[in-house]
Amino acid sequence: MNNPFDYTPDADCDKAFRELTVRIEALKKSSRPEDASLCRELEAGKMLGVLIAEDAEGVRHTLYAFSGQLGDTGFHHRDFVGPVFDYLQPYGHFKTNEAGISSQNVEISQFEKGALSDIRKVYESAKERLDAEVSEFKEKCRLSKKERQLKRAEGNINDEELAAMIRQSQFEKAELHRLKKQVATKLEPYEAKLKETQSRHDAMKEKRRRDSEGLQKWLFENFRVLNARSESRSLSEIFAETSLRIPPSGAGECCAPKLLQTAYLQGWTPVSMAEYWYGRPKEGELRIHGRHYPACRGKCLPILTWMLQGLDIEPPLDSEARSIAHKEPEILFENQWFCVVEKPSGMLSVPGKGAAVSVQEWLQEKYGPDRQVKMVHRLDQDTSGLLIASFGPLPFKMLQTMFAMRRVKKTYVAVLEGDYRTKGIPQEGRIELPLSPDWLDRPRQRVDPEGGKPASTDYEFTEVSGDRSRVVFHPLTGRTHQLRIHAASEMGLGIPIAGDRLYGVNTGKAPERLLLHAHMIEFTFPLDGRHYSFESLIPF
Repeated sequence: MNNPFDYTPDADCDKAFRELTVRIEALKKSSRPEDASLCRELEAGKMLGVLIAEDAEGVRHTLYAFSGQLGDTGFHHRDFVGPVFDYLQPYGHFKTNEAGISSQNVEISQFEKGALSDIRKVYESAKERLDAEVSEFKEKCRLSKKERQLKRAEGNINDEELAAMIRQSQFEKAELHRLKKQVATKLEPYEAKLKETQSRHDAMKEKRRRDSEGLQKWLFENFRVLNARSESRSLSEIFAETSLRIPPSGAGECCAPKLLQTAYLQGWTPVSMAEYWYGRPKEGELRIHGRHYPACRGKCLPILTWMLQGLDIEPPLDSEARSIAHKEPEILFENQWFCVVEKPSGMLSVPGKGAAVSVQEWLQEKYGPDRQVKMVHRLDQDTSGLLIASFGPLPFKMLQTMFAMRRVKKTYVAVLEGDYRTKGIPQEGRIELPLSPDWLDRPRQRVDPEGGKPASTDYEFTEVSGDRSRVVFHPLTGRTHQLRIHAASEMGLGIPIAGDRLYGVNTGKAPERLLLHAHMIEFTFPLDGRHYSFESLIPF
């Protein structure tokens, strides 16, 4: 079977998905309310999965799944497989206890708006009134002190008057101290009542937290998935062996687990599987209608690692062989502080999890440990072009600071999968889209206007050839996948870079390398004051 994390769908999966989309289009003409609701939800954006499985007689069957839930129908719809674990039964354990937690939410909200709010207002009113008494007395003391200071400044006071002034000052300080104690004593009943009410509020929230955690624990312990050997494990057991320790929300509700579980329960052997995006992209995400996508890594990698045991799985297309099958880097320049190297597409900039050699390791092998080689910045594995590596900690720190302060000018060249003129995109401009990681589907990034880090790119289109556009990028920041997202997002250029396996278009052609190249880099280096400019030939 194909590897669900890196694959090209086979003809049967593609055909099955096309047939499904035809049925969905037909449902749009249906007069049934549930069909109209289904179509609205799908058009709002949903991952749909296809699984081809074979029974003991060699007959092939096609299964369909949607990720998560679908409106009022929840986990169930006649054209799709059901859930791995249906915990949404109306009077089942989960829904009953979930209703109890919901009622606690209402009770806590009412308590916050009622009793807690009332006692807090009473306390604050009393405190404000008593604090005003203290402030008023402090003002009297301040005026009295000012009057004494003026008398001292005049100098016409005898010893008896001076002693009286000292006694007055001491009396006022003592009175202020007594007043503060009186205020504190008067506030004690209000504070005690507020503390008691706050404790009740905290206890209610703690009970809700315990009940919620208990319900989640019950869910993850009873949510069990099979593998091809007919062995069963719970989500709790599966994720206990990962860095997450606890399953993320929605784990096991993606397409792939649903499809595999259904096939195993029928006694069928999975043959091929694919997941496709249907409808509009969700906010911030880069998804294209009709394009296939790999299974997510945050939720599905641990689950599918278990569920696929017992099947013969193809190695990923992006395998170790791919990472190694490239030409060696080329050193274009070196001095005592740094070197400039040309990275080929397919090679990592820095060491990854596998055994594939990175540019940094290649340079460390070449120069030896005494040069203390370290990459100052990095390029995506599929991007080719110029990289800078430093020799020693001082040049490394200086160059990194220069990148952070935008004192290094970078120029990239890319080929985009479309004609910018037909989309009405200006020939040149600036893209500013904040980015953040998609934590449950790494290494993907997403547009995140609220919590993302600022990302700015200047661009200029230089050529159109057929249905492709050549563009020059000048990134002003250096976020992960910045150019790829700024190109592909509808909030950016809306045209993905050709060969982009994460954010690009499924053309149906043989996969090609990412057509993005770090073409030029220039800067003035502080240690020698020299201006450096380097250029790399564009390989496409």
